Amino acid sequence: MRVSTRFSVLLFATVMLLSLPVLAGPFYGGLNVGYTGGLGIQATGSFMDFTRDLPLSARFTLGYNSAGAGDPYAARQVFINDNTNGDPEKSADTWQFRFDLMFPAFTVGPQTLYLFAGPRYASYTANYNFIGGNEVFDIGSDTWGGGLGFESWFAVGNGSDFVLQLGLDWYADAAISGHDTSYLPSGDHVNPRDGYDYDSADDAIDQPSLELLGMMGMRFRF
Repeated sequence: MRVSTRFSVLLFATVMLLSLPVLAGPFYGGLNVGYTGGLGIQATGSFMDFTRDLPLSARFTLGYNSAGAGDPYAARQVFINDNTNGDPEKSADTWQFRFDLMFPAFTVGPQTLYLFAGPRYASYTANYNFIGGNEVFDIGSDTWGGGLGFESWFAVGNGSDFVLQLGLDWYADAAISGHDTSYLPSGDHVNPRDGYDYDSADDAIDQPSLELLGMMGMRFRF
């Protein structure tokens, strides 16, 4: 299921990237670093002023960030068993795909502040390794959402800008899967452990939900 979802996202992004240049103006590629649910990095591609009658620009973003892994003992109980042996090591990360439409909202002094908004997709994976407990497993979810924010560009040289972004992303509840178990928001769980439900799984991990966005970086005209 997760592979199929990621393939659909990749196909959608490819079609959009191939179709936009027909009407697109200047193209900018960029790289951002900062915080988006965790410390992360983003690669961006922007088609500026791609419409004829509206000052709209479009941006695609592929991002990767660290994330919280939640409570490893609770995750093991909800997805594996009630064992308590072993010393847990945990880590988590998220791959994100974003599409934004950008519009010049208002001007502050010499700077134009742009409003951006669009859909989001996040693929979250948490890894747990119980040293001495002989248990290593991943818990993951794939979720869609939306986000908005403001950004401004500061000219650095001919065809290059320093970028500042501040925004907020929201992600919907989605199936949480690990080992041979899946918990779904609808309650149609697959091989759930006795006494546990979707809320238990959601509490055990830190999948994307409501995420602050604060990024800075550079973009270059091609």
